[in-house]
Amino acid sequence: MSSLPKPLSVHHDGPCRSCGTRRGCSTTAAAARCLGGAVAGLGSVPGIYPSHNGAERNLAAAAIGGRKYTHPGKAILAGGIAGGIEICITFPTEYVKTQLQLDEKANPPRYRGIGDCVKLTVQDHGLRGLYRGLSSLLFGSIPKSAVRFGTFEMLSSPMRDATGRLDNTRSLLCGLGAGIAEAVIVVCPMETLKVKMIHDQSSLRPRYRGFFHGVSEIIREQGVRGTYQGLTATVLKQGTNQAIRFYVMNTLRNWYKGDDPMREMHPIVTAMFGATAGAASVFGNTPLDVVKTRMQGLEAHRYKNTMDCAFQILKHEGPQAFYKGTVPRLGRVCLDVAIVFVIYEEVVKLLNNVWKTQ
Repeated sequence: MSSLPKPLSVHHDGPCRSCGTRRGCSTTAAAARCLGGAVAGLGSVPGIYPSHNGAERNLAAAAIGGRKYTHPGKAILAGGIAGGIEICITFPTEYVKTQLQLDEKANPPRYRGIGDCVKLTVQDHGLRGLYRGLSSLLFGSIPKSAVRFGTFEMLSSPMRDATGRLDNTRSLLCGLGAGIAEAVIVVCPMETLKVKMIHDQSSLRPRYRGFFHGVSEIIREQGVRGTYQGLTATVLKQGTNQAIRFYVMNTLRNWYKGDDPMREMHPIVTAMFGATAGAASVFGNTPLDVVKTRMQGLEAHRYKNTMDCAFQILKHEGPQAFYKGTVPRLGRVCLDVAIVFVIYEEVVKLLNNVWKTQ
């Protein structure tokens, strides 16, 4: 009987050779490593416990921590909070980006660059001018982030492995689905209203006195369809946007955690990864953002459809016009994505303490 293997126990009193803890495995991650070593050891018993090579640690983490994923309800709430805080911080850069994209060469251009745009706006309207249109974007940013993260978690949860790890290809597909959902439900109507209001302010005689007055006038004149101008361009932009961001973020997260799925990410690390994901999305789809902005402006009637808009921009302004406003957008998006991911992760941690889910 003494030759039989002893029952496996995760907690023990003696030194642990796998994790180095002298009086047992006091932390979840340490316990996972210890259990992984024990499973590996059992794999050497012929005919009883087959070896799984590098999978032992993941199996151990799954046995201790359970399947790790965020409940969609938590994702919706955390995403909404993160979106609201982020847009209040970054809106001036969004305003400048939109003004530069609407400042077409044919007019001729009013602004000589980013600094000139900020200077003239403050001269004409004061500092509050840089926040003109914030209400429309704020009312859109909260549900946009809520839909984005909620959809991503709903799509990704059945695709994760036993440790909660999501492979990179699936994160790309889930990000694409999240981007399309937010484009149709929230982004297109809210972005159309924002662009029209910012464009209206740049005219000599602005018509809209505020958000609700602007909405009522647009719907009265153009119907609900007037808030869905540029839907195709918006779906393409948001779909590729979130596909790139979630793919890059998930790739960096998997690289950082390595073989330890329970490893915590410091907010600074999350911010760095988020900024990198944001930069990748800017260079990947700024041309779509330019087309979308033109299709949602007050002069959208000049274009037959999304393809005609892109063709006219290329014909009259050249290929460089597709990257107009890249610098201010780069600054805003990097900050935007970094802030959103950090706040989202921290709010989810807080919700996990007060909202217990399976």
